[in-house]
Amino acid sequence: MPSPRWLRVSNPCALPSLALPPSEADLKGLPALEKRIARRVGETNAAYQLIEDGDRLLVAVSGGKDSWALLDVLERLRKRAPVTFTVEAVTVDPGFPQFNPDPIAETCERLGVPHHIIPAPIDKMVRTKPEELPCIICSRLRRGVLYSFAKRNGYSKIALGHHLDDLIETLLINLFFEGRLSTMPLRLESDDGANTVIRPLGTCEEKDLQRYAWLRGFPIVPCGCPLCGCSSLESRRKQVKEMIASMETSIPRLKASMLGAMGNVKLSHLLDLSQGALHAKGVDEAVERLG
Repeated sequence: MPSPRWLRVSNPCALPSLALPPSEADLKGLPALEKRIARRVGETNAAYQLIEDGDRLLVAVSGGKDSWALLDVLERLRKRAPVTFTVEAVTVDPGFPQFNPDPIAETCERLGVPHHIIPAPIDKMVRTKPEELPCIICSRLRRGVLYSFAKRNGYSKIALGHHLDDLIETLLINLFFEGRLSTMPLRLESDDGANTVIRPLGTCEEKDLQRYAWLRGFPIVPCGCPLCGCSSLESRRKQVKEMIASMETSIPRLKASMLGAMGNVKLSHLLDLSQGALHAKGVDEAVERLG
């Protein structure tokens, strides 16, 4: 079966500017989709205390589908939430000649959300340090300028648009390639305590956010990097993503099960000696299942 027209993408930033606009029939499904995403975000926020009364949120908006969905959902949540918080958007300008932040600024103005653009010498650093992986350089510099800007301007939290697929893929990349069990935390305080990062979309599926951004008509702005999607890290992520998609054909609730597993960890039943591996107790369920 061919992919839906809103999923036919060639742009590494995940949703092409030339995607066909939604029809009236497509738009009829928007309220139910919005409700499902809002419910997931609300439940995640309550469980992990992501947004608290008085928070000043700085939302990282790259111009991709996930960051647009995050900004829109948080702004809608702000208007009806029982706690008071503010939402502002920030875009890191990587310095690539093809990157154009104007559509981002214009859309934020239309939404009534204050928007900031902060420069980062990513293009220059990628060119001057060819021996380093470009995606690692980019990630490090983006994080640095975001942390500095948030700290300097008194924001209480930085909101990032990572979703459930990101968490699952990171878990498997770390397991398969790094030899450790971990993923992206939904709430993370920096080592110096100056910044707190939150991921409100961490329990939402990528396909829902992709469709949401498409139905809302947000402009998808490519990052402009000539190497986008070409690093070994992205190659690993693509490999894992394809594996998950293949498994989902026979395990429909695969992602839901993995989400549940990430919140149901038995540390003593793993092999980390510092986490109680010498003191595991209970029925050996794994042996019972194997027979």
